[in-house]
Amino acid sequence: MSNVLELINSLKGPCSCGMCHDTAIKDIVIESGAVNTVGEVLKRNGFPKKLLLVADKDTLKAADGIVESLKDFDIEYKIYDTLRVATMKEVNEVEDLIKDREIGVLSVGTGSINDPCRLAAARQDKLLCIFGTAPSMDGFASYGAPIVDKGFKFSYSAKSPEVIIGDTKILASSPSDLKSAGFGDMIAKYVGLVDWKISSLLTGELYCEKVAKLTRDAVDELVELADKVTVNDEKTAGKIFEALLKTGVGMSFMQNSRPASGAEHIVCHILECKELVDGIIPNYHGHDVGVSTLNLLKYYAKLASIEKISAKYENVDWDDVYAFYGDLADDIKAVNFPENIVDGITPESIEENWDNIRKIIREVPSYEECKEAMRKAGCRLTVDDIGKDRKLFNDCTRYSPFMRKRLTLLRLSGMIGIYPEDAD
Repeated sequence: MSNVLELINSLKGPCSCGMCHDTAIKDIVIESGAVNTVGEVLKRNGFPKKLLLVADKDTLKAADGIVESLKDFDIEYKIYDTLRVATMKEVNEVEDLIKDREIGVLSVGTGSINDPCRLAAARQDKLLCIFGTAPSMDGFASYGAPIVDKGFKFSYSAKSPEVIIGDTKILASSPSDLKSAGFGDMIAKYVGLVDWKISSLLTGELYCEKVAKLTRDAVDELVELADKVTVNDEKTAGKIFEALLKTGVGMSFMQNSRPASGAEHIVCHILECKELVDGIIPNYHGHDVGVSTLNLLKYYAKLASIEKISAKYENVDWDDVYAFYGDLADDIKAVNFPENIVDGITPESIEENWDNIRKIIREVPSYEECKEAMRKAGCRLTVDDIGKDRKLFNDCTRYSPFMRKRLTLLRLSGMIGIYPEDAD
């Protein structure tokens, strides 16, 4: 039994936070040569004889030997040339192939390969196995599936896979660029944890210390490996994959993405939406998220340096917001009305809790510490590094809080009267 699976089992069940934490994950295999045992793992976990293998040409090539391991299965294939952005089109394609049939799903790859499978398998109640080919993101164990539909990226409630497999040899030999992206996605958890705890403080949103610690420990462990992230070393690759799984398990336990994403992810979601409208294929998710994380850590540090504030009620120029979102304006209206996430937050509550907010910000590593760790891991560090127009990036940062019905510290910027650009 893997260390991660043992940890999952130890945390499952009724919790002091009020939830009963559970996950669909039955088996996790992380070892050298795991690609040759995929068939055995699926059989012992009750997968049906008929199997749909979903991959793109690159991920299938990376998983050399996986088809041979499935000799006892009747395999059907859905192989994309390449799949960088998961849309509802791919979800529907996979769903059509498994609808009303006794068939399991094997997703070979990461991110954009996994997400359509996660949602389609949830809709059709099919067993799902994810075979990760690169430690490039933390969503392997998540219940959420970020999918682009009509230009709007939304995180759909999907399913966590029953089985997760990682071959350390394959993970270690994956492109350095993907490994660095995975590190960028992980360092973002520091902002997410700050946002989650502040939201709990101001809105009463459910917050679980146990799950927050699971995420925090996983990120801290990975930061210690920063200088080894891009090295072709199986032991390190296995540890990185385990750290990524732990944050995904946290999302599974909470049935949402709170333990692993905050304002930094929302900024990148709207940035990706804007790029897709213009026909631009976005960067690897973790690269953009990492830069957004540094931007927000600098802003949050600025806020933490201010001893007292004079807050005010939110006063949004909604016409301006809708103009920025363009064709997505109706979706933004649906997110923010009739119930607005800040309706119950008064200026007095922010002022009274300001010392606690500053303390929460200072509980995570500083902007300088995270930047140095990202440098060691080969991550992108600046807006120029990720090839973004600075005005667009700043606009996405400023307008992103209205994209989700989720309180973040960034959403409070208008009430506090201090904005991210002020941190520069």
